[in-house]
Amino acid sequence: MSMAYLAQPDQQQQLEWLDGGTLAMLLDGAATDGQLMVGRFDVSRGEAPPYHLHTREDEVFMLIKGTALVWHDDQEMELAEGGIVFLPKNIPHAYRITSATADLLMINTPAGIEGMFRYSGRDRSTPRPDGFQISPERMAQGAKDYGQVILGPPR
Repeated sequence: MSMAYLAQPDQQQQLEWLDGGTLAMLLDGAATDGQLMVGRFDVSRGEAPPYHLHTREDEVFMLIKGTALVWHDDQEMELAEGGIVFLPKNIPHAYRITSATADLLMINTPAGIEGMFRYSGRDRSTPRPDGFQISPERMAQGAKDYGQVILGPPR
């Protein structure tokens, strides 16, 4: 059974993400009885995940601040500040941040993809190991374990 959940900013897990960005875990499957995951990225120009698809969850992301290019299938679109994208599962997609910085809200339903982010990223509350990086191999293993399929390099 779902119940109300509240987490103040200082209670939200902060993960180191691609290119030195941060992913704040706002809600995860534990907080939502598996119904959804909500994360917020603070990233910089050039941040781009591999071209991929999700086999388990639909995804929505909203660009709160900044600009980005978004690809789905063979289409390229520009996403402006305040723009929103819905990506049903099994639709190949990727994005690349084109502004100096960006604030990106991501929602996935059902939950579960947070496992990939936790596996591939690094909890910022722990000491940073020397040479830590989110390698393509680490991303590929996290994707495989949590229902994503990497189709190609970042665009």
